Parts: sequence; structure tokens; C-alpha cells
Amino acid sequence: MAKKPTKSSARALVDKVLILCGVVATVAFFAIGGLAWWASSFITTQVHDQLTAQKIYFPPKGSPALDPTEFPTLQQYGGQIVDNAPKAKAYADEYIGAHLKQVANGKTYSEVSTEARANPTNQALQQQKTTLFQGETLRGLLLGNAYAFGTIGDIAGAAAVVSFAAGVTMLILVVLGWRHLRSVA
Repeated sequence: MAKKPTKSSARALVDKVLILCGVVATVAFFAIGGLAWWASSFITTQVHDQLTAQKIYFPPKGSPALDPTEFPTLQQYGGQIVDNAPKAKAYADEYIGAHLKQVANGKTYSEVSTEARANPTNQALQQQKTTLFQGETLRGLLLGNAYAFGTIGDIAGAAAVVSFAAGVTMLILVVLGWRHLRSVA
């Protein structure tokens, strides 16, 4: 005849199951944290290396090209190389964007391109179309590649920290559960 489990043996079984689940969760949190940290490091390094290879610099602080009245928020980057996501966004949106608005009285590439197709002999219009295309392409690359991927790298870094913290918390709970199991056994 099978022996009926006692209350303490049932509790010990629950403790063992919870400890096992905690160990699995701890390993999973540390593995996810490690992968997220690697992703963050990889992305950040790639964005930095690709941007610095382009050698894009903000104009020197105090120069007419970085007029504080026209570019007040860019003064902090004066003379620096564009080498990370925030700088790429600032350069694309505030520096290139401001210059593109001056090319054709604020018209977009699409608007000027439509006008240029309708008037193919207008050289000024053709030049505006080319300038806007090149500027918007560079702006799009800085925003779509450098800024977007750099932001994903930042998010992966934050996820790594949260995952490591969760792993440490689970490890503490596993140790406490193990101590409790040993004290009642």
C-alpha cells in the first residue's frame, strides 16, 4: 500500500520544483542578458566604425557655418566627428535638413523632381533636384542606418541590464529557496 505524502514532504516537493524553475529562469535571464549585451556592443561598434569612416564633421564652433542663431542645438557638437546615433540624428535633421529647406524655398525633392520632369531644360531646377536628392539620400542614410540602428543598440543594452538584474534576483531567490528546503528537510 502506497504511503500518503505528509504535509512537509509535499512542501519539499513544491520547493524542489520552484527551485528547478528558478534555476532555469536564472540561466535564461543570464543567457538573454549576454546576447543582448553582445548585440548592443556589436551594433554600437558598427555604427561608430561606419560613421567615422565617412569622416563627416560638424563645422567648428564659432564658424559662420555653425551660426548659433541658426543652429543653437548643434553648438555642443561644434568641430566634432559624427560618430554615434545622436550626432547622426542631429546632423541629419538639424544641419542637412536646414540646408535642404534653403535649396528650393522649402520644397521637397518630390515636388522639385515633378517640376524638373515637366521642364527638363531648366538647369536651375535640375540642379535643385540633384542637390535635394543627394541631401535627402545622405539624410535618410544617417537617420535610417546610423540613428535607427544606434537606437536599437541602446535598447539592447538596456534589455541586457534588465535581464542581468532579473538573473541576479532569480539567483538570490534560488539560494533562499535552497536554504529553506535544507532547513525543513
